[in-house]
Order: sequence, then C-alpha cells, then structure tokens
Amino acid sequence: MYGIVNKGIREMVISQYGLDAWKQISVQAGCEAIVFTNMHAYDDSVTYDLVGAAAEVLDISAHEVLVAFGEYWISYTAQAGYGAMLSLVGNSFPEFLKNLDNLHLRVGSTYRELDPPSFKCTEIDETMLVLEYHSNREGLSSLVLGLLQGLAKSFSRDIAVKHTVKRTNRGYDEFVVQHTAWKALDEKMQPEGMDSQQVNNESGERKTCPFSGFGKSN
Repeated sequence: MYGIVNKGIREMVISQYGLDAWKQISVQAGCEAIVFTNMHAYDDSVTYDLVGAAAEVLDISAHEVLVAFGEYWISYTAQAGYGAMLSLVGNSFPEFLKNLDNLHLRVGSTYRELDPPSFKCTEIDETMLVLEYHSNREGLSSLVLGLLQGLAKSFSRDIAVKHTVKRTNRGYDEFVVQHTAWKALDEKMQPEGMDSQQVNNESGERKTCPFSGFGKSN
C-alpha cells in the first residue's frame, strides 16, 4: 500500500494515543526506521504488521483498529490535501458511495501502482442501501465499516450496518446500510440483526458535499 496509508495510521495513533504509543507500535511492527512518504508503494505486509502491532500495544482487536482507522481516514485525507478531489465525488451519502470507483480512477492518475477496491452501491429506498465491496486484499472489511462511519458523520447521517455477505463465502463483502438524518434513527426501527453505528454532528443533515471547504491537493 502507499505510504499515505501508513502515515495515516501513524497520525491516528499519535493523535488519539500519543507519540510513545506510536513508537512502541513501529518497533513492534519492525518499521521504526522507515520514514513513510505518500507516493511510495510499500509492501502490504507493512500495513498489516502495523495493524497487528497497534492491536497488541493498544490492547484492542485488529477489527477495532481497522474500524477506527477507516473512520479517521475520511477526515485525514480531506485535511491532507485531497478535500477538493473528495468534494467532486458526491453531495449526499448514497451518491458518494456510488462514485467511489470514479474517485479511485482519479486517484490512480497520481498513484500509478494503486490497486483499489471496487464498490457497488444500490439504493433500496431513501434510507436503505446495499454496498458490495470487492478487493484483492483480504481482511479489510472492518476498514469499510469504519469508512462508512466516517462518511456518515461527514454527511450528518446516523447509520445501522449489517454485514450480510462475507468474502469467505462469496469472494466479496456486502453490507446493508440504513441511514437517516442525524439522530433520526431510533433503535426500535432498526432491522433485526443490525449493529447501531451512531454518529453525532450538531449541524444537521448536509445539503452540499462536506469536503468542499478543504483546500486542493498538492
């Protein structure tokens, strides 16, 4: 994966757990001597090792690390200079998800060795959608859960997510997502088996892309 991913993990750990925690993680992962650069492609094992080390040092599961990083990744990339690109993807939560593959096509013009996942978003109704996640990499479905949380928060949506299809069964992952305007999702209204992923944003539902206020990428 590209260095921007590993740098994102570093920044998340430092911002939420402190520099000492990151130092322990980088040593545990065997990459304390590496200075990650955005545009350099590193072996995927480096990222997986960082996730595993973070789980051990922070005493949480790898699933929790990936969910937290997925949510963090949304704001991190916007603030890292890609806000202008993100602002072109969509003005609503479903629209953004539908255009993720187009986003990766644009990113691929800069990151030439990018091996991105593919997403297929199908709207069931105005508050329900199905998201398919296809990837050549294993074990990252938890990251997608975090990305959904981060995007929902950006668009001032409350979401409940059910992981209905797993890669081990069909070769891809599928998520059913119920989404409503912030604080409108009542636990009694959730479909059976769904996990509530509540996100808070005092501004209410957005009408424009939340990333439009960030600067252009470098």
